[in-house]
Amino acid sequence: MKRRRFDVHGSLRASFKDGIFAAIMLGVTEHYAIPFALFMAATVQQVGWISAVPNLLGSIFQLFAVPLIRCLGGRLKFLVRAVIAQAILLLCIASLAGTELSFRLGLLLLLLALFTVSGGLIGPAWGSLMSDCIPLSKRGSYFGWRNRILGMIAVLSMVGAGLVLYWTREFSPSMGFFIIFLVGAAARLVSSAYIARMSDVPIKKNPAHDFTFFMFVARFRESNFVKFIAYVATLTFSSYLASPFFTVFMLRDLQFSYLTYMVLQVASTVAGLVALPWWGRHADLVGNVRVLRLSGFLATLVPLLWLISHNLVYLGLLQMFAGFAWSGVTLSATNFVYDAVTPQKRIRCIGYFNVINGTALFFGAALGGFLASRLPPLLGYSLHSLFGLSSLCRLGFYFLLSRRFQEVRPSQAVSSQELFFSVVGLRPVVEPHGQARGSTSPSLDSAAPRSGRPRARAHG
Repeated sequence: MKRRRFDVHGSLRASFKDGIFAAIMLGVTEHYAIPFALFMAATVQQVGWISAVPNLLGSIFQLFAVPLIRCLGGRLKFLVRAVIAQAILLLCIASLAGTELSFRLGLLLLLLALFTVSGGLIGPAWGSLMSDCIPLSKRGSYFGWRNRILGMIAVLSMVGAGLVLYWTREFSPSMGFFIIFLVGAAARLVSSAYIARMSDVPIKKNPAHDFTFFMFVARFRESNFVKFIAYVATLTFSSYLASPFFTVFMLRDLQFSYLTYMVLQVASTVAGLVALPWWGRHADLVGNVRVLRLSGFLATLVPLLWLISHNLVYLGLLQMFAGFAWSGVTLSATNFVYDAVTPQKRIRCIGYFNVINGTALFFGAALGGFLASRLPPLLGYSLHSLFGLSSLCRLGFYFLLSRRFQEVRPSQAVSSQELFFSVVGLRPVVEPHGQARGSTSPSLDSAAPRSGRPRARAHG
């Protein structure tokens, strides 16, 4: 049988259309899983488990990504099946809204775990496939441009989901959750059809590229990449001590409506989207590591700032600051993975990266759920103590590990202060002309032979 030629342009067009429907799915589901659990009367500790367990399982199963891809005969076949599985699982989650089963919280946890496992397996294959399409010099600009557009679509769908919950709150809240998860399932099914239109090239098996997870971790002392993973994992652990519980704090403690909750989510996401192209162009010029260090430091401050005021205007500005900071972290960390790893090892290394990061997320969220109701109140709220602890851990790990790894490609040397002033537009180090420095829409004509889809975090 004649092998289909790898079509870079066709794959990028199909991937972008897939991204549109994936963004719709994320917008109507990602920020509403915890509100759905709270609607089912979940406790704070149960919210911690709902955040922790799916991500742990989703990470561990990435160890099986390479053999599964080989078993199914390629990355594309694997991706299509995994995305369809996600659509079916979202349909099952939607059906929980109309049930009164005593064990439906446990069933929600199971379905979210399976959904996250499918998504975790998708990440390495999708990242490897996309990295075959985008040249190294354009990744920051391209993904900054791509994620801004798709992020705006996610924002619109997030707004739509919030409005559905707001309008149905009086007569049938369960109907609102049923609708938004049903829309998510339909959008994910459509995205699978576009993924099927992409091209793929077979991955040749090479024993030199087969190394176990423990062999990978054992190289911490000499491996720049493993040191990078250690920093990102500790930042993730520290962040998820608090991250799942900002939703609990707003909906339970501050008694915000779904509409107010949605507005604050949107403020964070929009700020991150606006910042993405700037972070991307700066990363192309000064390197992903410098961007990661600056944005990572800014992200350490967010939980402490939640202790100052609960005024809605203040919280809106704080959410915008959080979105700005986390968009730099997620974009630069994701692109560093593609810069630091050769194409032959990319699927395996992305999988190992996600295993470590997801395990850190599990322990952070689980410990946060355990501590949330046990810490003494701070300024009137026990969750304030958790937010303060999260920020202190972030700062500690930042100063301990953020300087242990180095940039892997030639880049312009600037200080963190110079980079910050440039990102906010006060004293630019990025020139306004030229593809890497000024364009927000890199040409696909220059693309030739990245894990997951970076996005700003909604809270803290």
